[in-house]
Amino acid sequence: MVEPADTPHRERLDKFLFHARALKSRTLAQKFIETGAVRINSERTERPDRKVGPGDVLTMQLHGRIVVWRIIDPGTRRGPATEAAGLYEDLSPPALPKG
Repeated sequence: MVEPADTPHRERLDKFLFHARALKSRTLAQKFIETGAVRINSERTERPDRKVGPGDVLTMQLHGRIVVWRIIDPGTRRGPATEAAGLYEDLSPPALPKG
């Protein structure tokens, strides 16, 4: 199936998390998603093959804190960290102080 030219590029959720360097491998991303730890636009998903694209908001508990990302570009590869950081806008709440 070919997407129309005006349709924004969408990518599998597991690939996006891998491209954005949230997790070290697609396999880890798939397992993470299957636990139900990710919400897309406030809707819980357990499907690694769920398509995401620009404007979608991901909420997840990652590395011991709540992370909220708005997708800017789903990406096409796992590039350097600076490139990965450009794939999303971080809307995460500030970390709680340790004490």
